[in-house]
Amino acid sequence: MAPIPLPSGVQRLLALLRESKGGLLALALLVGAGAGLGAVAFRWMIKGFTLLLSGHEDYSAAGHAANPYVPWLGRFFVLLAPVIAGLAYGPLVQRYAREARGHGVPEVMYAVARRGGKIAPQVALVKSLASALCIGGGGSVGREGPIVQIGSALGSSLGSWVKVAEDRLKILVACGAAGGIAATFNAPLAGVFFAMELILRDFTAESFGMVVLASVTASIIGRAALGNNPFLHLPAFQVQHLGQYLLFALLGLLAGALGVGFTKVLYRIEDACDLAWRGPEWARPAVGGLLLGVLLLLLPEMYGVGYPVLENAVGGKYVIGFLLVLLAGKIIATSLTIGIGGSGGVFAPSLFMGAMLGSAFGAAAHDLLPGIAGPVGAYGLIGMGAVFAGAARAPITAVIILFELTGEYTIILPLMTAIVLATIVSRALSGDTIYSLKLRRRGIDLDAPVPGAHFAGIKVGTVMEPAPRTLTGAMALAEAAGVLAASPHGILPVTAPDGSYLGTATARTAAETLADGTHDSTTVAAITHLPRTVTTDTDLSDALDTLVDSDGTGLPVLDTTRTHLAGWITHQSVLASLHRTATP
Repeated sequence: MAPIPLPSGVQRLLALLRESKGGLLALALLVGAGAGLGAVAFRWMIKGFTLLLSGHEDYSAAGHAANPYVPWLGRFFVLLAPVIAGLAYGPLVQRYAREARGHGVPEVMYAVARRGGKIAPQVALVKSLASALCIGGGGSVGREGPIVQIGSALGSSLGSWVKVAEDRLKILVACGAAGGIAATFNAPLAGVFFAMELILRDFTAESFGMVVLASVTASIIGRAALGNNPFLHLPAFQVQHLGQYLLFALLGLLAGALGVGFTKVLYRIEDACDLAWRGPEWARPAVGGLLLGVLLLLLPEMYGVGYPVLENAVGGKYVIGFLLVLLAGKIIATSLTIGIGGSGGVFAPSLFMGAMLGSAFGAAAHDLLPGIAGPVGAYGLIGMGAVFAGAARAPITAVIILFELTGEYTIILPLMTAIVLATIVSRALSGDTIYSLKLRRRGIDLDAPVPGAHFAGIKVGTVMEPAPRTLTGAMALAEAAGVLAASPHGILPVTAPDGSYLGTATARTAAETLADGTHDSTTVAAITHLPRTVTTDTDLSDALDTLVDSDGTGLPVLDTTRTHLAGWITHQSVLASLHRTATP
């Protein structure tokens, strides 16, 4: 059956949204609003399923309390809560959206980098239901991964319906991710930088502006529905002694190692679950939920996201030994939840682990150096950002999110110190982040050339044109004007007497200089500038990015020493190379 044609007025509106800058702005606002509403609904769903399956708003703070709906089970109801939740979301994910399994962010990164921003529209609904059930049933995961995937799916669906170009579709996906983070955590800045640093991985003025608009819109909606309160209530922070910076630096080193360690444990437990499970995938969350239930029976603080437990740790309410138990328990509980096929994020668990590590470190420092260490809570705050930076290697996001959590400017310097060191340690210990490793295990490297790309492995030196006629810096401008006017692209390279490359001169600059009434002594050196260049061994795919900024005039190609001109590259020479590759 042929699709019903849209009215002409609707078609004109869609064309306007698809092609104009104002249209992209309107779409970004719509995506932000949709992500904000989605985040609110997702939060309510988590709360509802948690109340239904545990009888408490947040069971992690309830100790070994019984579920009031089934009091005869006592505390042993936690053995069944993950099983019941798994029976509900396991078939749902398997049947309708298998990409909703796991922590979600890698799937969005892959969609932007390799699929032009296309995400199946049903992912938003399936992910929201599956993750809400998983967290409500005791899954020890966070809500940032799901809301990123939910918001991104909304942005992709709207952009695909309007049929925007691929570059705009990617921006709308990032807008959805930013809006989801902003609304669910009441952190608009963190939403922006999470989307730019991890999803788009490319800062441009247009994309940044659209993502900011979407994040602000979602944040306004989130605050209207959920209140303008931080999602964590943390103690005030103040550096009381300069010697604390050495302690913060040491904490950063430990946090970076912990972030990498958590990543390795997560995927090893997932591999172990893959090897052990031989039944149908839809039943895996329910059967594996029994193991999770045993862990929750021993350590109920692992139930769900666990923000109350995190606040208690940063508030100094736990002893060092118990903090370390909670740290180890969270690593195992989160890894097991993901390994059995659960759906949820790893952002909140990394904050939890950082709070436990930092609070334990701070308590030990306070016992050993009571006159220098300062309050324990300060180290808990620093640890939160540093462990996330070590796991995700997103230092900008880590700094911003902790700044928004506390509202304390005094946290910035020690936080930056620890986060930078954590990122350096993470990079030294592992080539992957907690997000990119999931893709690499599937044979996907987001930093490598796209498989099958026409320009993969081709060097500029094999496709460049011969260098055009060169000008010398000492040549009179009046003499050079005629040569520039006759040049094909209105630009020529300029060299020194010994042949070394000095830059380029353009016909436009020459004309403007002569029109200003310059005298005869002016030389080409006066209008020479040094544009971006490539070398003969630059990958053609990388050179294309530089070529786009050349306004169609082409680029000089230097030899590997970057001192002498070797040739010239233009869009025509790239196209000719593509034609030769495609022709049998």
